[in-house]
Amino acid sequence: MTFAVVLFLLAWTIAPPAQRYFVQRAQISALKAQVSANNQALADAARELEMWRDPEYIKSQARERLHFILPGERQYIVTDGTTLAVQSPTTAIAKDLPSGLPWYNRLIASITETGS
Repeated sequence: MTFAVVLFLLAWTIAPPAQRYFVQRAQISALKAQVSANNQALADAARELEMWRDPEYIKSQARERLHFILPGERQYIVTDGTTLAVQSPTTAIAKDLPSGLPWYNRLIASITETGS
């Protein structure tokens, strides 16, 4: 019985520090992984910055992304040949507008009439 009480007291005193130790080890591992990911992102950004310092890379990106061309060049854009169906917008025409009003009042009346 005495041995069980001593074992219980020993476990009771050691358990909280052991729990804090394992929690802190998990936090340290998570922070190390985050630092590693941040270092990788920093290296990628530095590599991309070096690429943007090259004038030829800037020209190629302007051609690819913005379809820029140099003077004297001719650009052809090839599409797949399909046409998009254009829907005609629905128009509402205001009727029975008062004719003796200034133009801005008629404009406001036409907007409020068609908007409702």
